[in-house]
Amino acid sequence: MFKYSKDGVSILTVLDTRRKKQSGLFPVKIQVVYKRIQRYYNTGKELNTEEWEALPDTKSKRLIAIRSDIKNSFDKVENSVQSLVEEGNFSFEALNMRLGKGLTDTLNIAFKTKIETLIETGAVGNSITYQCAYRYLEKYAGTNIHFESITVDWLKKYEKAMLSEGKSYTTISMYIRSMRALFNEAKNAGIIKEAQYPFGKGKYEVPTGKGRKMALTLQQIKQVITYADEAEATEHYRDLWFFSYLCNGININDMLKLKYANIDGDEIHFYRSKTLHTSKEKKEIEALLTPEMKQIIEKWGNPDKSPNSYVFPFLTGNETPMEQKKRIQDITRRINKHVKKIGDKLGIPNISTYTARHSFASVLKRSGTNIAYISDSLGHSDLKTTENYLASFEKEERIKNAAFLTNFGD
Repeated sequence: MFKYSKDGVSILTVLDTRRKKQSGLFPVKIQVVYKRIQRYYNTGKELNTEEWEALPDTKSKRLIAIRSDIKNSFDKVENSVQSLVEEGNFSFEALNMRLGKGLTDTLNIAFKTKIETLIETGAVGNSITYQCAYRYLEKYAGTNIHFESITVDWLKKYEKAMLSEGKSYTTISMYIRSMRALFNEAKNAGIIKEAQYPFGKGKYEVPTGKGRKMALTLQQIKQVITYADEAEATEHYRDLWFFSYLCNGININDMLKLKYANIDGDEIHFYRSKTLHTSKEKKEIEALLTPEMKQIIEKWGNPDKSPNSYVFPFLTGNETPMEQKKRIQDITRRINKHVKKIGDKLGIPNISTYTARHSFASVLKRSGTNIAYISDSLGHSDLKTTENYLASFEKEERIKNAAFLTNFGD
């Protein structure tokens, strides 16, 4: 009935007949489409199909009043979309912020909206991060936290409170970066002014979480991959860990989502799920399919080698995003359990799925490989990220080498 379209964003009033209400009527919604993604916004009105069809030309006073209310809702969405498009800042997050300006001056609503959006778009892992950050925020500050109440001093106290509860800087960084992302969206949507923005140089700077990176030497890797205790599970999960190491340190989430369509001759092509929802430029990673990787696929891979079949038969493709996430987490735990057991037997502490990625990067670095190649192989967006990533390995080497200086023997 009411329509609008500009710069790839279209708006349309629709009768949502997907699910009938208890009243027997269907809700009237405003549909917004951008880059083939659809979002629906309620008008608060409900009609049956006959009333909806009659609505444009109705002479019924009741329906005329409903049509007027729907037009007001449509105009609100249209005005918000127009403003964001003209500013070059259109996104559904920004639109949600602007449409809920009367309510969305609270971080609570902003968090809920963000989590719903992430789940709808399949970014389950990221949604869990926001859920954890949101739960702790409400525990600390309550259910009605206004953007304007978050100041530099407030953030410093918040950080101190998390530290006092034993949270690591990695967790603190994750929680506060989630909050900062919502502030960025609120600022773009005009919910807050620049003067109210508490993050940045000279204000509050998000602490950097530096998790301990454990990288193995080639000799240690050889010990791990040749370890055997006659248990098939040990061999199975050890081989999956080895595949991750060989495949550019691919994380388990991406490894279990590999399909035979990702294999092109002697190469595997894939995108990091971690960056698909955050990076504007999608960077394809290319990994050589080595003889060892082929053997692992032959031994543990899916016998159905059709292009849409997963290489490793843990997923079916019929799971919901949340079911898929839980399955991947379960397999990751199993791999970690078995490689830790191997490490304990060999006297190599803290081996995990992270170790495979860290070892891939450090082995190449120690061999003199060009850092640009390592950066591309890891799927990093720039060399600085790779340099920071490798810095801890270099420190490990310096500590080890310094010990030689006073290793006088007996």
